[in-house]
Amino acid sequence: MLRPVALAAALLVSTSAAAVETMRIAMGDVASVQLRISGPGLSFGADSEEAEFLPVAKGEARVRRRGAAGLEVNGAPVVGDAVRFRAVLEGADGGAPLSAPIKANGREVRGDVVVRVLRGRLQLINVLPLEDYLAAVLGSEMPVSFPAEALKAQAVAARTYALQKKLEAYGSAFHLGSSVLHQVYAGMAREDPRTRAAVASTRGQVLTFELAPIEAYFHASCGGRTESGAAALQRDLPYLKPVDCPCSALPASRWSAQVSTAELEAALRFDSAGLRPAARTATGRVSRVAAGSHTLDGAQLRARLGYTRLKSLAFEMERTADGVRFTGRGYGHGAGLCQWGAKALADAGKGYRDILGHYYPGAELQQLY
Repeated sequence: MLRPVALAAALLVSTSAAAVETMRIAMGDVASVQLRISGPGLSFGADSEEAEFLPVAKGEARVRRRGAAGLEVNGAPVVGDAVRFRAVLEGADGGAPLSAPIKANGREVRGDVVVRVLRGRLQLINVLPLEDYLAAVLGSEMPVSFPAEALKAQAVAARTYALQKKLEAYGSAFHLGSSVLHQVYAGMAREDPRTRAAVASTRGQVLTFELAPIEAYFHASCGGRTESGAAALQRDLPYLKPVDCPCSALPASRWSAQVSTAELEAALRFDSAGLRPAARTATGRVSRVAAGSHTLDGAQLRARLGYTRLKSLAFEMERTADGVRFTGRGYGHGAGLCQWGAKALADAGKGYRDILGHYYPGAELQQLY
């Protein structure tokens, strides 16, 4: 049974549920000194919930950087280094106005959009309800064709991860980025009826440990056994421990990559002759490679060769005529929820609560709002 969490976390942001549910997502810097914002009933004001918003003619704004840290909207200077946009539709039969999507720099999003000057560039920040954010994240982070229970498990993990990062970033201009470094977020383009259903059916549910949201890391595939948080992420957390996983039987868990000698030595930055795994973690993932007297951290090698090429550190190496063939299992760092494993468990009849309990042992599923 779910029980309310004693929210030290929520108290950091507000006592109102609406504020707790709001996220600020950085959508990336814009190289140009100008960008366009558009939407029905577009208005702008200061970057504050209590700001007075003024209408924008024809529902389109050209935002330009003015000097080193200033801004102008449609040619008129604005006060401060940030401006917030909101789009609204008139309510039916005289009802309250309804929030409408905004198009910012070619991306359509829900909620408000903030443009700010950051190190001489323009930065976009999407301010939107957490549940709307999650519906788009889920469509980017997990195939929407996966079973409903797997999608629900991912929704809870993503909600928990977002709230934990919000607490970590308290007082900052934004809580999370929109790339793979945090959670992939591409706006409304990645929403789907199945992602919205998974988010709605788990609304407000989070994973906690000692009454605080956990660091709910996840990855595509572990290859048969997840990794500890300490080994994968340098996060020695009691709920990120290795567990067996059914994804090993799935084709998605196997991969290979051929790397030429020139590419390999560019990544190693030393001679690759005799290259071998020099150390492995308890789950068999390569933590260090060596050639002669030279060594390199396994995670650094993966980063330099590319995360989509060297898909995990659970690999073997074979010297070939023109380089090295890596043969491995899994995709990602391996800690926390395994997405393909969640699919396999859901296909076997497991519910999302059981799936979460399997991948985050010791964490509790609780009702935040």
